[in-house]
Amino acid sequence: MALRKKEGADLRSQYPLYVEIGLVLSLALLIVAFRVNMTSQSSFKVQMEEQETVDMKQIQQTKQEKEPPPPPKPPVPQEVPNNEVIEDQDVDFDASLDMDEQLDTSQGPPDDEEEEEEEEQEIFMVVENQPELIGGMKALQESVTYPEFAKKAGIEGRVIVQFVVDEKGNVTNPKVVRGVHKLLNEEAIKAVKDQKFKPGKQRGQPVKVQMSLPVTFRLQ
Repeated sequence: MALRKKEGADLRSQYPLYVEIGLVLSLALLIVAFRVNMTSQSSFKVQMEEQETVDMKQIQQTKQEKEPPPPPKPPVPQEVPNNEVIEDQDVDFDASLDMDEQLDTSQGPPDDEEEEEEEEQEIFMVVENQPELIGGMKALQESVTYPEFAKKAGIEGRVIVQFVVDEKGNVTNPKVVRGVHKLLNEEAIKAVKDQKFKPGKQRGQPVKVQMSLPVTFRLQ
């Protein structure tokens, strides 16, 4: 014999109803709890201390201009009493000039001393009659001594010597204007200095004349 359940005893048919009631209750509890939590948080206040703010302002550096010192005050003039006493001098106005007295005019101003300066005779470059070398260039070359060191070293060339022929035909102030070697230059001056000239003449008078001659050094 099969057992039958009562219609009122079927729980599965009422299951959705219970679930809906549970959801409604849980939702209501959440709403109540949320409101209670919000009221409690609104009553709790936290006071935050305000932080001090510092304003940084850039200060411009000013230049201190030095004022010039005031000009010194002028000194106050002080009156100085003049205690000097001018002595009275007796002037003889009765003195008379003796017109008969003769003035001594024998002593005049001293004569200026006459300084005699020897005038240096002019040195000519070109004259009417040029100086003549006695013996010619042959005599000059024959008087030249070739230095042994220059020979061994193979030094040769032409040396130009400048000099002045005086009124007596002598060579003065010889100097090398174009040289080759120190040894050859010295020997050329020595050879020219030993020469004798007929003096040059200007308007029939012997004068000093400047000349130059070449001295040749050549190895054979």
